[in-house]
Amino acid sequence: MFYAFIRGLVSLALRLFYRVKVNAPAAEPQGPVIFVGNHPNALIDPALVFVITRREVTFLAKEPLFRMPVIGWILKGLNALPVYRKQDNPGQQVKNEGTLDAARAALLKGRAITIFPEGKSHSEPMLAELKTGAARIALGAAREGAAVRIVPVGFTYEEKNVFRSTVLIEVGPALEVTSFLPPAGATEAEDKESSRQLTERIAAGLKAVTINLSQWEDLPLIHTAEQLYAFRQGEQVDRERLKHWAQGLQLFRSEQPERFELVRTALMSFRKRLELVHADPKDLRLVYQGGQVATFVVKNLLALCLGLPLFALGLALFILPYQVPRLASRNAELDTQATVKFLGALLMTLVWWPGLTVAVWLWGSWVWGVVALVGVPPLALFTLYFAERWEGLKRDIGVFFTLGSRARLKALLLQDGERLSAEVEKLAGEYRPRVGPAEPALT
Repeated sequence: MFYAFIRGLVSLALRLFYRVKVNAPAAEPQGPVIFVGNHPNALIDPALVFVITRREVTFLAKEPLFRMPVIGWILKGLNALPVYRKQDNPGQQVKNEGTLDAARAALLKGRAITIFPEGKSHSEPMLAELKTGAARIALGAAREGAAVRIVPVGFTYEEKNVFRSTVLIEVGPALEVTSFLPPAGATEAEDKESSRQLTERIAAGLKAVTINLSQWEDLPLIHTAEQLYAFRQGEQVDRERLKHWAQGLQLFRSEQPERFELVRTALMSFRKRLELVHADPKDLRLVYQGGQVATFVVKNLLALCLGLPLFALGLALFILPYQVPRLASRNAELDTQATVKFLGALLMTLVWWPGLTVAVWLWGSWVWGVVALVGVPPLALFTLYFAERWEGLKRDIGVFFTLGSRARLKALLLQDGERLSAEVEKLAGEYRPRVGPAEPALT
């Protein structure tokens, strides 16, 4: 009951905090399973596991979290297992054997566990070197007859510390552990070699579902390449393709450095010119017709007039619970900012909603209290929706006045965009056969 409640509450809250997109097989893996993930976003990463599976999952988490108020209580309620890291307390590492035994026992019962084999949350652009713990747990359970599978899960954040930004969760193909088992009676050296090989295979699985960059400066470059490729194909931007662009970029840079610099300079120059007019490539093909513009204006004026009073009320009621988490996260490290914001917002919601209900009840009557109890969540969601719509509307208006009324500027940008998109498409064709482990790349 406790697990189901926490899972439902956290999953809903995460979908409100982020725009969550999931790319996963239709069927959930059954039997003994280890979900392994990259770890760029502290407690948000394990929480997102609630989104991809309805199974009850046993989490492995660093031991200091179990001593934190609220978080420790929740972890214990979820029957999570503590991991004793050297950097936290070197003298406690011997206790990890008990944790590994408990994790193996869970797999032998056919359960699912989650572990982040990088061993730390970080904000580096590339996957860190993996620890062997996940492989050792899997091989230990497999030796005792459990048909363990390891499922790589990639978390790719648009802006991980920004409210209502996008996160893509990609679930890769399951790895069969039994094929990595050493023969019966294997030596300690052979056991270590099996763990090393399985860890390398886990790393390859995680790299296939994540974006790995040599430097963060490459991120706007691959975003621009994807935008131009989608522009050329007449498609929507596909964030899942970004990992293939990242792989292709590394090959391109190492094999054709001079051509790479020419293309990189051209793409980034084009990106900066678009940013000056607050546009992206797809805006260059917009054709503004009188009737469409009039319909757009009337529809959005009506929406603003009708929705503005409710939005103003929501803003007045929720400005404090919205600002407190932001202020609390200002001094946090980048990889923990979202955790502080998310937990702060969740806590403020759980306090603010009943607080408003009680205040209205005391100020008015029990009828108004019931109205507040039922009406506060829809009003909060409407306030969020209206704010997002207003931001989108401001952008559309800005693009209209910068491109719709400046035909020569638009024509020049369109000409450059078409030339660069043709070059990007050519590069995609060159590197497509070599990028992506098991699926067509850059398509």
